[in-house]
Amino acid sequence: MQLPPFPTSGDSMIGLLAEPRRRRILEWIQEEGAARVRELAAAFQVSEATIRQDLERLETEGQITREHGGAYLNPIAAQAGAMVLHHQENMDKKARIGALAASLVEDNETIILDAGTTTTEVANRLVARRNLTVITNALNIAIVLGVVPGFAVHMPGGQFKAPTLSLSGDKCVEYFGNIFASKLFLATAGVALDTGLTYPSFADLQLKEAMIKAVSQVYLVADSTKINKSSFTRLSTLEVVNTFITDDGISDRDAKEFESRGIKLLIA
Repeated sequence: MQLPPFPTSGDSMIGLLAEPRRRRILEWIQEEGAARVRELAAAFQVSEATIRQDLERLETEGQITREHGGAYLNPIAAQAGAMVLHHQENMDKKARIGALAASLVEDNETIILDAGTTTTEVANRLVARRNLTVITNALNIAIVLGVVPGFAVHMPGGQFKAPTLSLSGDKCVEYFGNIFASKLFLATAGVALDTGLTYPSFADLQLKEAMIKAVSQVYLVADSTKINKSSFTRLSTLEVVNTFITDDGISDRDAKEFESRGIKLLIA
C-alpha cells in the first residue's frame, strides 16, 4: 500500500517538535488502541529511541501503558466492555448534528454509517424510521439499530479496533467494494480547506475510500472544533463531500469558503 501524503499545512512530519509529535502519537493510539515503536518511528521519521522517549512521557502523564515494543491505551478494556467510545467531548454539538443528519434519511433507504461518536448520534436518532438497510463497520451502531424491527443491519468482516468499536482492514475494504447505498454519513478527525479530510492513522483510509465509492451522496458529519484542524494522514480533498453537516460554531468566513467549493452546508 502506498502511504498517502502528510497534510501540507500545520506541523511538518519531518522534524516535528516533541510536543506536537507526542500529541499526534497519542491521537494514533486513541484511534488504534495500540501502536508499535517500529511503525511509529517509520511514520514520524524519527529514531526508535525518540519514540520510546515519547511513549515514556505519555505513560508518565497517565495516557498510555508501555509494553515491549510498543504501547496501548489505558482504559481500553473497560471502555470497550461498556460499549463507550473514547471521544466524548462536544456531545451537545454532536447530538444536534446527529438529529439533523438523521432527518435526511427516508424510510426504506439503504445507507452506510461510518464509525465514530457523531455517526453514533445519527444512529441513535434513526430508530423511528421504517425498513432501513444499514451497513456499518461500527459494532455499537450495529447493536443499536440491529434490534429495531424492520431494519436490516449488515457488517463487514475485519479486525476489531476497541477505541472506535469498529472493524477495519482488507476484508472491510473488499466488502464495501461490492455494495451500493444512497447515502454515507462519514466521520473525520479534521476538515480543512487546504488539507481536506484527515485522520489519526493510516489504518482506515482505504476503508473510507471504499465507503465513499459505494454511495451516491456523501454527508460529512463533524462538529465545528474539527474545522481547520489537520490530523496525521490525509484521506482526500473536499471534492468527495456533497454535504457538510456541522454546528453553529462555524465562522461565517469558513461557511462561505466551504460553499464556494460546491459543498452544501447544513448548520445544526
